[in-house]
Amino acid sequence: MQASRVLVPVCGVEADEEALTLACEMIRPAKGKVYVLYVIEVRRSLPLDADVEAENARGEDVLQRMEKLGEKLRVDLEAEILRAREAGPAVVQEAVDRQVQAIVIGAPYRRHHGVFSLGQTAPYILRNAPCPVLLWRQEIGMNGKSHDGHS
Repeated sequence: MQASRVLVPVCGVEADEEALTLACEMIRPAKGKVYVLYVIEVRRSLPLDADVEAENARGEDVLQRMEKLGEKLRVDLEAEILRAREAGPAVVQEAVDRQVQAIVIGAPYRRHHGVFSLGQTAPYILRNAPCPVLLWRQEIGMNGKSHDGHS
């Protein structure tokens, strides 16, 4: 699949790098652009502009790693941190706003109560995205860092 604009939501798991690499391959023929998005989920009990310094620092670190990979792969990449109540609707709205042609999600292999789980965000995006969604699931047994609620 080729595209000129692809969105890659990231959350700091190893699968993010694979998703970004796939997105870069998709846009390369069209010399397109990859949008990397890190969503900080702010609890409803706090205002959206609440001080979440630790999460903001983590997001900056994740995006710096993605930007370095983008430079290595020689693609046009734009990275952004976004605050929202829930990551899924924020990713879908960003896809609409940027008129992307695809979303590529990297998902670690996670188990919840012994059963494989995608969490809440990826299924929401799969159900509601206005464009094709590619899911890159990590291999079983990979020891990636996971961040609940984002993938």
